[in-house]
Amino acid sequence: MIESQLSPQLVQQARAGGHWHDKTLLDFLDEVAPSRLDKVAVTDLNSMTGQASTLSYRQLLRLSKRIALGLAALGVERGDVVSYQLPNWWQFVALHLACLRIGAVTNPVMPIFRHRELTFMLGLAESKVMIVPREFRGFDHAAMLSEIQPAVPQLKHIFAIGGEGDMSFEKHFIERRWEQETPHAEQLFAERRMRPDEVLQLLYTSGTTGEPKGALHTSNTHFANIVEWVKRCGLSSEHVIFMPSPMAHQTGFLIGMELPLMLGAKMVLQDVWDAQVALTRVQDEGVHFMMAATPFLADLTDHPALPRFDISTLDIFISAGAPIPRALVQSATERLKAHIVSGWGMTENLLVTGTRLLDAPEKVFGTDGLSVPGMEIRVVDAAGQALGVDQEGELQSRGASHFVGYLKRPERYDMDAQGWFKTGDLARIDADGYVRITGRAKDIIIRGGENVPVIEVEQLLHKHPAIQVAAVVGVPDARMGERAVAYVTLRSGQSLTLDDMKKYFEEQKMAKQYWPEFLAVVEDFPRTPSGKIQKFRLREMAREQYETE
Repeated sequence: MIESQLSPQLVQQARAGGHWHDKTLLDFLDEVAPSRLDKVAVTDLNSMTGQASTLSYRQLLRLSKRIALGLAALGVERGDVVSYQLPNWWQFVALHLACLRIGAVTNPVMPIFRHRELTFMLGLAESKVMIVPREFRGFDHAAMLSEIQPAVPQLKHIFAIGGEGDMSFEKHFIERRWEQETPHAEQLFAERRMRPDEVLQLLYTSGTTGEPKGALHTSNTHFANIVEWVKRCGLSSEHVIFMPSPMAHQTGFLIGMELPLMLGAKMVLQDVWDAQVALTRVQDEGVHFMMAATPFLADLTDHPALPRFDISTLDIFISAGAPIPRALVQSATERLKAHIVSGWGMTENLLVTGTRLLDAPEKVFGTDGLSVPGMEIRVVDAAGQALGVDQEGELQSRGASHFVGYLKRPERYDMDAQGWFKTGDLARIDADGYVRITGRAKDIIIRGGENVPVIEVEQLLHKHPAIQVAAVVGVPDARMGERAVAYVTLRSGQSLTLDDMKKYFEEQKMAKQYWPEFLAVVEDFPRTPSGKIQKFRLREMAREQYETE
């Protein structure tokens, strides 16, 4: 059994504040499902087969129980890890519910991971079962897992959706009616059902240069966050929730899957990002609410086909995962005619802050919002001392939705005795408590002894009519310590030179010492699975191109 690293003091604080609800997703479903049995629970679109699937709550609950019994028949016990590398398909949802029923830990991994990453992740988790698509985006996942299996001795069973023979997911879990073979199924479920303070999810962090860390969460940490976002956004069972961000990432898992199921709402999924397909889904399914990273919002806002779609049902788009350009929030608000909510969070602490629907424009366009009830934030200096209003420092957070440890890496659990967690982000907090993420601590550029305000430079670049996305990184320089490189993608038909950029900064009256010395126009950026720009990759590129001796 995977143990929580939360101190008894922090557990007591979360309960005393009323932020832990002591319910699992199954408990919420027990309350809402009886009145929603014949309503749509999930509808997906498998872009590999072109087949759409729609399941009612009745069908989803029945299939999840069947899958749970199929897992138990393989020897999966309480506390065992079940891993799966699946796109946003209905099977992802059913598998998680199945794990909850038998007390197994859900470990979703991103479809982009390959031999090296998966060998490490599955080995560390000691996964007994792994489920993959036979093929996704032209890659044979089933063959890869067969090659990995000898290096992961605990991995006894591999199944593939669309697979053949003994590896067939459908043959073992769906076609075989396990409920008819298991006379005491409900008793088994009652005995093994996941409890609210047990680890339910193992999710590896993405985007780092080192060994992935397996963040651990419980139902209590998850729903401390989800319940507050349901309240903040005024969501109910009548709303349609759209998730194009991978459910193997915290955004998709929490907001795209758990939130609609908790409400008994309709969940609409998209497995491969395409802005025009997303617009079609929003129109055809009557989507009210969605969440995704900044690139998704930019793609929808800038798509030339946008005027042809009726997306008038779309009311709320939460954009988080990276600092969102002010100019994008403003243009998205105007073009999508929806509330754009800027938010901030991490795999470890979930969606901690966000703007509110009735906030003043300057807060909506210029901040990443207020912390949700149950969570606190502060900025500190290098010595760990709390800073005042509008002073930049490292952002720390604490509260009821914080993770409960890293798998087998207790020394990495960077939380102090008071529960403050070092996020690695830089930020300012204004007099009203609204935060603005200004960058990553390691993203600071010090040019000739002067700190370059990276986010401010990027924000200004995003306002340039030729630029679609911009990212600024430092490159070592023998004389100045560092110089700055601006990487940009351009809008269709546009061009930009270094002289154009300098002229623009001059017109905008930005201090000359903040101007990037180099400009690199790229087709696209290296990104994490959740869409964040991988600045460490850009820094590597910059060193190859621009570093001086």
